[in-house]
Amino acid sequence: MINTRKLVNDFLHLLYPHTCAGCGSDLLENDQEICMHCFANLPETNFSLYADNPIEKIFYGRLQIAHATAGYYFNKKSALQRLIHQLKYKGNKEVGWQLGKWLGLQLHKSNRFTNVQALVPLPLFPDKEKRRGYNQSTIICEGIADVLQLPVLTDVVSRKRYTDTQTKKGRSDRWTNVDNSFAISNTELLTNKHVLLVDDVITTGATLEACGTALKTVQGLTLSIAALTCD
Repeated sequence: MINTRKLVNDFLHLLYPHTCAGCGSDLLENDQEICMHCFANLPETNFSLYADNPIEKIFYGRLQIAHATAGYYFNKKSALQRLIHQLKYKGNKEVGWQLGKWLGLQLHKSNRFTNVQALVPLPLFPDKEKRRGYNQSTIICEGIADVLQLPVLTDVVSRKRYTDTQTKKGRSDRWTNVDNSFAISNTELLTNKHVLLVDDVITTGATLEACGTALKTVQGLTLSIAALTCD
């Protein structure tokens, strides 16, 4: 018997090829936005599995956290860089969701994040989010949430002033740029909760530190941090 649905799907694939956002190769029917070759070659850090990892050490003496991790190493001119570019600048939210889901699987495999009760995406400045159409950290959170079955709190922290891009700034300048730039609201959603603050990339940690410092003003809040990638 002829499978009409498969014929239609094959015809549509000819008209609108479904290619991997990382390498451009044709995707198999069961692939999402990223082919299995790119997935298998993503440089996983395994930081979520152990304490005193390089991400946690960034915050020593600067911000009290329970745990911290980054899922993958960010290498220039890599498939991962192309995937992040697709997410941030090409409107490809599906890539962010899939990467977030894989980060969520890492967190699930670790026994260090089991007490997290909610996910908080690092906010963008409102004008920047409006231009982009979404916050990439929120998309990553939604992928994580699909695995961990946790709420994503998008209305508890916001940027209260515009900050310049952190690119090419040293740690001191990065901290000065973002110091006192976050505001907390709806504290009843955060009080006595263990929250995971999520961003797409961590370099010096200055922005996450500034946001985390604001979050830590909430009574009884326990803070952990997860970035999709690290330099």
